[in-house]
Amino acid sequence: MTTDCRRSFDESLLSGFLDNALGQQDEQRVRVHLEDCSSCRAQVAELRGLREVALSSRFELPSDDQWDEKPRGGVSRLFRDLGWLLLAVWIVGLAGYGVTEVWTGAASLLYRLMAFGGISAVALLFLSVAIDRWSSYPLDRYREVRK
Repeated sequence: MTTDCRRSFDESLLSGFLDNALGQQDEQRVRVHLEDCSSCRAQVAELRGLREVALSSRFELPSDDQWDEKPRGGVSRLFRDLGWLLLAVWIVGLAGYGVTEVWTGAASLLYRLMAFGGISAVALLFLSVAIDRWSSYPLDRYREVRK
C-alpha cells in the first residue's frame, strides 16, 4: 500500500462517497482518484467495514420506567416540589428587592426607568411564554409521549 496520496479534496469526501451524499462532480472526482490510489481505496474499504458494523449493531431499549425522570418515591417528589417552590419564591424576592433598591437608591429617574423597563421586559416575555404554554397544553398531542 502506498502512502503517496495526492488527493485534491478533503478526506471527508470519502465518507460522503460511501453514503452517496456527494454531488455529481465530487463523486466523479473521488471515483477517479480511487482508481489510482490504493491508500484511499484501503481507507474506503475500512470505512465501509465500520459502516456495516455500525448499521448492523443492535441495542436493547431500556424499559419505560428507566426513561421516566420523575422522582420514584413520595418523599423525593415532595422535596423536589418544595425545592422548586423555594427557588421560585427566592427569585421573586430577590428581583423585588433589587427593584426596590434601584427605585429608592437611584439618583435619577432615567436610571429607575431603565432598570424597571428591563425587568418588566423580561417579566412580560416570560409571562407571554407561560400563557402560550398554558393555553396550548390541552391541545398538545405529544404531552403523553414518554420516549
